[in-house]
Amino acid sequence: MARILVVEDEPAIAESVAYALGKAGHETQLATCLKEARAALEEETDLVVLDLMLPDGSGFDFILELKQRREAGLALIVLSSRDSESDRVRALEMGADDYVTKPFSPREVVARVTAVTRRMPSPDRLAEQLPVASSRLTISAETRRVLVDGTVVDLTRVEFDLLALLLSKPGHVFSRSTIINDVWGAGFALSDRTIDSHVKALRRKLVDAGGESDWIETVRGIGYRSREGNFH
Repeated sequence: MARILVVEDEPAIAESVAYALGKAGHETQLATCLKEARAALEEETDLVVLDLMLPDGSGFDFILELKQRREAGLALIVLSSRDSESDRVRALEMGADDYVTKPFSPREVVARVTAVTRRMPSPDRLAEQLPVASSRLTISAETRRVLVDGTVVDLTRVEFDLLALLLSKPGHVFSRSTIINDVWGAGFALSDRTIDSHVKALRRKLVDAGGESDWIETVRGIGYRSREGNFH
């Protein structure tokens, strides 16, 4: 069971999502604006389901406010009618674990919450997967920290798990279905576009920290792989 805060100003949507989450065994709180959300977060919370367009401010600004809480383990799923690639990538780069566009079914939200809450790999399992640090890139399973030439790269949990997977077998092509199974969980329904948005955000963050864009290579029609050669 997770403690979930639903931040949504449309009562019908908020209540249907909260009801579905409650039936799935989660404890939910509702907030119709950012002011109420900030007050609700004084209680222990595991995950926030957040609408981007709220009456007293932007959901994007609220994501920034949640930075320290996210680093401490708070998960975040965005619900929005904004379905452009730029909005999805922006939210994912800022730390959202998932992005769900309206209209959606409450069952879909429950499935995505389930996937996010179980996507907490243990350091021991990651340590077995990760390669030895290269001369330019260092990734720590224990601290879930990534550095490029000594510069810390601020990755979301999804981005870290995605990078860890690709680095576990340099040069190996991971299909999108394999990426979904390993990062989100077996049987989880996710569009290719969402996976591509996560990869795009991850690639951009590595490049902004001084890395190379071809450290993660696209294999057209199949999926992705990390470049062989240990990033020297």
